[in-house]
Amino acid sequence: MRGTPAPAKVNISLDAELVVEVMVLAGVGSPQDAVEAVVRDYIARGHRTEARTGLSDQNLREVEVRPREPEG
Repeated sequence: MRGTPAPAKVNISLDAELVVEVMVLAGVGSPQDAVEAVVRDYIARGHRTEARTGLSDQNLREVEVRPREPEG
């Protein structure tokens, strides 16, 4: 029987001062946990905004784009 696959991981480099500031603001002792908390918060804010406005990435992709009328 197979278990749930582990989520994919990405390794990135960030400025140490930036990460330390995030750790202090988030009250987290691990750089990994601090950056993950910021990313999760950013995503959650986006979802809340979508819920309030009724817009989503899918809706934005479905907008019909028409050529602009020539001016002048």
